[in-house]
Amino acid sequence: MAKTKEEKESAKKEKKSAKRSNKLKLKSAGVSLTVNDLDKSIEWYRDVLGFTLKEKWERDGKVLGVEMRAADVSFMLAQDDWKKGKDRKKGEGFRVYCMTKQNIDKIAQRAKDAGATLDHEPQDEPWGSRTFAISDPDGFKITIGTE
Repeated sequence: MAKTKEEKESAKKEKKSAKRSNKLKLKSAGVSLTVNDLDKSIEWYRDVLGFTLKEKWERDGKVLGVEMRAADVSFMLAQDDWKKGKDRKKGEGFRVYCMTKQNIDKIAQRAKDAGATLDHEPQDEPWGSRTFAISDPDGFKITIGTE
């Protein structure tokens, strides 16, 4: 039995609707980083960038990881267990981009006042954002910019 033109149109619309509903719809994202010295990293993210400690994950009285928060953004930090070797490089091959409505120059200055070295000073980008870049103690690269 042949389909009518209306039935074919309806089937097309249903197929398009199904495709649309299968698309990923994220509300937020978090970063998980394996670090060499968890205490040092907690201090750095708190004192240099202004994150707050939200949660600790412990096993047998030992802290294995934490969640650091900056408004709606989470960075999870986990202590390296060294199963992949102590000479494993970290922070290579990617960069974390964070956007804010805050004054970039003031955030960068706070980081420098806390003893951090910026990878690049605040600068205006061709797309209209103002950014600066910094690397954490393990070499993870972070760019913070204006929305």
